[in-house]
Order: sequence, then structure tokens, then C-alpha cells
Amino acid sequence: MTTTGEEHTTGRGGPWWWTRWRSAVLDVGLAAGSAAECGAEGIRFAHDAGVPAAVGVVFGVLAGSTLVVRRKWPIAVVLVSIAITPAQMGYLMGIVGLYTLAASELPRRIIGSLAGMSFLGMLIVMFVRVRQDTQRGTTWELGDWFVPFASITTAVGMTAPPVLLGMYVGARRRLMESLRERADSLERELQLLAERAEERAEWARGEERTRIAREMHDVVAHRVSLMVVHAAALQAVARKDPEKAVKNAALVGDMGRQALTELREMLGVLRSGDGTGARERSAVPLVAVGVAAAAAASRVVDDEGGADGPCLSDVDELLGQSAAAGMAVDLSVEGETRSYAAEIEQTAYRVVQEALTNVHKHAAGAKTHVRLAHRVSEIAMQVENEPPPELASASAARLPSGGNGLVGMRERVLALGGVFVSGPTDAGGFRVSAVIPAV
Repeated sequence: MTTTGEEHTTGRGGPWWWTRWRSAVLDVGLAAGSAAECGAEGIRFAHDAGVPAAVGVVFGVLAGSTLVVRRKWPIAVVLVSIAITPAQMGYLMGIVGLYTLAASELPRRIIGSLAGMSFLGMLIVMFVRVRQDTQRGTTWELGDWFVPFASITTAVGMTAPPVLLGMYVGARRRLMESLRERADSLERELQLLAERAEERAEWARGEERTRIAREMHDVVAHRVSLMVVHAAALQAVARKDPEKAVKNAALVGDMGRQALTELREMLGVLRSGDGTGARERSAVPLVAVGVAAAAAASRVVDDEGGADGPCLSDVDELLGQSAAAGMAVDLSVEGETRSYAAEIEQTAYRVVQEALTNVHKHAAGAKTHVRLAHRVSEIAMQVENEPPPELASASAARLPSGGNGLVGMRERVLALGGVFVSGPTDAGGFRVSAVIPAV
């Protein structure tokens, strides 16, 4: 961070009321010079007043030393300089005091009043002094105009320049402080924006991780579940029905190859590259992995490989695969079949696919009913299975469940503004229902 504003002010400290040691040294030096000037002029003041010279010197030194507090009490310094003006001393203190007063944050009316008093006092003193010198013959006799001219010129010269310079320096100082405050404010805003950007990036990374997990689960879990079911069936009929065992073995091999192919497509992006070297290949963003996972998840099984991914017309083949694995499943369609947006059809397909996978996992052998309803402004789907037969439950393959299937279906449906409901039925089965807007 840059050092601006308050940090800049408090970065270096000086003694007492000074913010910097340099300022303290400057004020002490000016006070010493003013004390020396007033002390020297105090000798003549003592001679004119008829008092001992030591008294005049001490008086001048004390009066001139007040310049040391010019930053803390500028009004006091100017008042002292005005007070000792009749003694014809304190010129340096008057000039520096007026400059400090004009550069301060005091109201302009106070600055103007004190500057006017200083000008008037200097004008009177100089008028008297020049007139006396003229009468004594110590100055040239130039006419009656010389006394007022010299008085006004000296008074203006001793008052106007320090006041104008002080006002300029004060305005410049206030401008710099304003710019520092703006810089601080901008820096804080940029820091806040950076923190928010980091939070958004972290949120996006979390969303991509969730998306990758969901896509991998949808693509791989269904096929692996069917593989396990076919393997269990193969084990059961290997000796009784060799022909069926061979068929189940072929199905297991096909499912395994398809699962490996889709998994390779999803993870292949981590090794992909255009010949730019390992460094660039290792810097694949998480979003690219999610896109690759979504692309692999959108591929149609077996020879369906259309560019648009799975759709509702593929549900028949999906049910056929489940039926081949031993599931008693039927499909009913209500309404006029029509096409929807690719994202809607893919989501509907995945919901049916995941629901059938859960039946294979948790209710093997149970009769399953799949219903699709094409409505005016939405499409509804429902997958409901009856309670599994006890024999089938006892002999069913034990498939692990990560609990991500229902969560992934809900996320997909809600992302499209739909409604998702799942839960057990009164008859002991399980029902998964989803409604997705058609637009």
C-alpha cells in the first residue's frame, strides 16, 4: 500500500505539537532569529523609553521567542507582533506570523481582521517614524507626499506578501490533503473490490468443482451401476445358463468400455495441449475441466454420438438398458411429444437416468414406472419404483452410494427454474418427480 493520508501524517512524529522534527527545527531557528532581532531592537527601545538596556533586551528576547509557537497558536503570535509594533521591533515575527496565520485552517474573517490590524499598526508606526526622521533631517526631503507614500508602501510590503503566500500554501496543502484522502478512498475501494473478486473467484471455483463432480457422477455412475448389476447376474447364471452368462459378460464389457471412454474424455483436458510445453499444459483452469466434463456428459451412449447430447428421444434406449439388466420398467407419455431446448432435454434425460440408477442401487428387481408429461409451458417427469421383492433384495448387488445423485438432480432442475421433489411412497417404494419450464 502507498503511504498517503493519515498514514502519511502519522508516519513520522516530532516533539510536542510538531508532526515532524524538521518543522520543530525550523520553528526553533526562526524563533531564535526573531529573539535576536527583537533583543537588538530592544536596546534602542530601552534608550527611547528611558529604561535600562538590559530590560529592553530581555523584553525583546521574550517577545521574539513567541514565534516558536506559531504552528499551535498563530493568533497569539500575530497579536504579540502587533503589540510590539509601536516599539519598532518584531518585523520578522510579524511577517512569519501573518504567513502562518494565512496558511492555517482558521476562518477567513479572523485572518482578514488580524491582517488588517497588522497593516494599520504598521502604517501608523511607519508614518510616525518617517515623519520624525524627516523632521530630524535624517532622510531626504522629497515633499509632503513622501511620508504617506513610504508609510503605505512599507505597510503593504510587510503585510500583503506573507498573507498572500500563506493563503496560497494553505490552499495547496488542503488540495494535497484532499488528493491524499481521495487516494486512500480509492485504494480502500480497490482493496474491497479485490477482496470481492477473490470471493467471487473462490465461489466460481467451488461451483466448478460441484459441476465437475455432478457431471462425472451422471456420466460414470449409471454405467458402472449397470456393470455391477450385470456382473451379479452373470455370477448367478454362469452355471445354469451359459448362453445368458455370455450375453451378460458382453454387456458388462460394453458398459465398461463406454464408461472408460467418457471418463477419458472428461479427464483428457488435463493432458491436452497444442505443443506449447508442459508449463502451459499444467495451467489448465478448473473451468476448462468443467466444460470438458459437461461435454463428455452430453455425449450420447453407444452410437448415439450426436453433437447435441442426450435428449428425450433417448429415454427409450435408456429404459432398454435397464430392462436388459433385469429391471421391470415401463414408460408412459402424456401430451403431444415435441422438442425442447437442448439444456432442458438433457436435464430431463439425466433426471430419468439418475433415478433409474438409484433403483438399481437400492431397489434391485423392483418394478419401475417412468412417466413423461408434455404440457403447454412445462415438461414433467416422474420415476417411481415399487417395493423390491424380498428375494431380489437379498440377492441384489451391493452398490455404494455417495449421496450425490439426488443432490445433482435437484441442482440441475433448480438451475432451470424448475421444481424437484423426491421421497418414499406410502407403499414402500420411492418416487422422484421434476417439473421444468419449457421456456
